[in-house]
Amino acid sequence: MITRVFSVRVWAPVGVLTSLAYCLHQRRVALAELRGAGGQRFVDRSLLELKMVQVVFRHGARSPLKPLPQEEQVEWNPQLLEVPPQTQFDYTVTNLTGGPKPHSPFDSQYRGTTLKGGMFAGQLTKVGMQQMFALGERLRKNYVENIPFLSPTFNPQEVFVRSTNIFRNLESTRCLLAGLFQRQKEGPIIIHTDEASSEVLYPNYENCWSLRQRTRGRRRTAYSQPGVSEDLKKVKEGMGIDNANEVDFLMLLDNMAAEQAHRYPSCPTLKKLARMIEQRAVDTALYILQREDRESLQMAVGPFLHILESNLLKAVDPATPPGKIRKLYLYAAHDVTLMPLLLTLGIFDHKWPPFAVDLTMELYQHQESKEWFVQLYYHGEEQVPRGCPAGLCPLDKFLNAMSVYSLSPEKYHTLCSQTQAMELGNEE
Repeated sequence: MITRVFSVRVWAPVGVLTSLAYCLHQRRVALAELRGAGGQRFVDRSLLELKMVQVVFRHGARSPLKPLPQEEQVEWNPQLLEVPPQTQFDYTVTNLTGGPKPHSPFDSQYRGTTLKGGMFAGQLTKVGMQQMFALGERLRKNYVENIPFLSPTFNPQEVFVRSTNIFRNLESTRCLLAGLFQRQKEGPIIIHTDEASSEVLYPNYENCWSLRQRTRGRRRTAYSQPGVSEDLKKVKEGMGIDNANEVDFLMLLDNMAAEQAHRYPSCPTLKKLARMIEQRAVDTALYILQREDRESLQMAVGPFLHILESNLLKAVDPATPPGKIRKLYLYAAHDVTLMPLLLTLGIFDHKWPPFAVDLTMELYQHQESKEWFVQLYYHGEEQVPRGCPAGLCPLDKFLNAMSVYSLSPEKYHTLCSQTQAMELGNEE
């Protein structure tokens, strides 16, 4: 049924040469270079040319999304919102077609929760701004200083920026760009956003009916799994929280991570059981997503993978007009984006994605063989994606691995509306 519709695509190796004779010659050169003892492939990295970089990152440290029901609470003072001067960088927010910035229902929701001390829920802090500036500086070192790939000043012809339409993400992007380009620009900085109803930079449970239906039951039973309910009860008792209160490991981790990032003293129970709380939060998320459920992962991040995949294909297609390709694509996302992304790529480390973490995808072309390769980094560490023989992965193998979960907008719509269509049919 639907499974057949989303059968795995198989990509041919990518590379276009000008003549058959030249192609045969270069192939012989490539085979001689790339095949070592025992047929093991190796690549002379000095002959690789960087062509494109895509970075998916989580926002910087923020205030909690929802306070814990305790008498003793951390004070979130508005002084934490002070903007470090080095991070100031003007930008404009538009929708995906360049029109006015869409309304943000999430920001309206966060402003409805005032924390002790006066801050709102989910606000990016000075600490978070500094984290993002540091990430920008690391990217500058990698792609401006160590390799003269990007211009030292922001150039809109080189950089495309997209963010979820949530203020902490927009401000995180500002700080990253300030660090990357040292507040220097040759043109306007435009951050593209989408309506919340159609956003694909996070699992969109409101927009995707089938995803919501599949995960609803799992959310209800997540805390009845062996050992989980006992551990949750243990934490609540240690913190003096009524066991009937709807506090779960995700909420506990959210508060704990925010407090740790700002060096606030957490309650003794949170400090003592910190590792267990993080692990149980990860267990909960994995239970809800279920990596064995391919279609759930497709609906969670398939459209976003399709965007990343399309950027790769445009870059290697000689027919793509120069103005349609950027050297750098930046995507400001969330922990709930990165976790399923890492799962689909086979590089999830079973740790909750921290504030300001990045997943970086580099595209290279071999200057002699003209073959294409992808290199992945998570949190600055080299990764070996699923289906790849090594960290430096032939593009066709990487695309084959991505195609298992990537969804075009049309297929996403079909899969998301599947359950709804079946239910409507039954009502008739």
